[in-house]
Amino acid sequence: MVREAHKDRVEEEIANGKVETGTGKNQELSLVRAGETRWGSHHNAMFSLKSLFPEVVKVLEYVKKDGDNALSRRQASGVTNVLSQALQKKDQNILEAVSLVQATKMTLQNFRANGFDELLKDVNSFCQNHGLEMLSMDEDGKTRVITVLDMIIQEFGDRFSEVSTELLTNMAALSPRNSFFMFDASKLMKLSKMYPLDFNKAKRDHLKHELDIYYEVLHQDEKFSNLKGIADLARLMVETEKDHSFRYVYRLLKLALVLPVATATVER
Repeated sequence: MVREAHKDRVEEEIANGKVETGTGKNQELSLVRAGETRWGSHHNAMFSLKSLFPEVVKVLEYVKKDGDNALSRRQASGVTNVLSQALQKKDQNILEAVSLVQATKMTLQNFRANGFDELLKDVNSFCQNHGLEMLSMDEDGKTRVITVLDMIIQEFGDRFSEVSTELLTNMAALSPRNSFFMFDASKLMKLSKMYPLDFNKAKRDHLKHELDIYYEVLHQDEKFSNLKGIADLARLMVETEKDHSFRYVYRLLKLALVLPVATATVER
């Protein structure tokens, strides 16, 4: 019923000249179910509800009035989406994730300072377009919204601290993409210091000596020229027995491979 009502509305708006036609425009829409553990699904669910709002109201009114059983009558009774999608990628670009985390935190802070009035304007416009009662938002209501934003920003600070973002940035120096373009021995040494139980001073000295030749050896080896991520790098190092030649670099790789589990935990 929702799809059919939406089709009728689009046809009417095309006839009235309210919407343009063309390739890729006016595609059929449907409601999206919100998942329990995926931020992105909630963003998509709200987006589809906003787009199909008139049709949803029409169908709910039908169910309320003409529902043929108790069950149908009872049934009638995003900013973080980009970051969420990035954290869910199987092949993670670490620096890109760090950049998105920082940008999302900044966007939330800017919205807290300056975005409320614009949001209220958008909400009132939506109410006008759909014949809804205008939202009345006094200072007390604004304060409640800001309180929620403060909670979200605080959560970001707890989950993505300066230490954790520095950790990710240092890990990115392990990336074999584009023939080890992001390799940086100083960042890998900083990374080792963040794992004192795995790298004491003597082991960090060994790591430093390994890094002196590690880049030159792997950069010149064609087998390592088209790798996409650290998982591929670790696998190939084992296959070529370079995990023995560069065992402390390989130890860093094993620590870095925990990252996908960590990001999934943070997302949930």
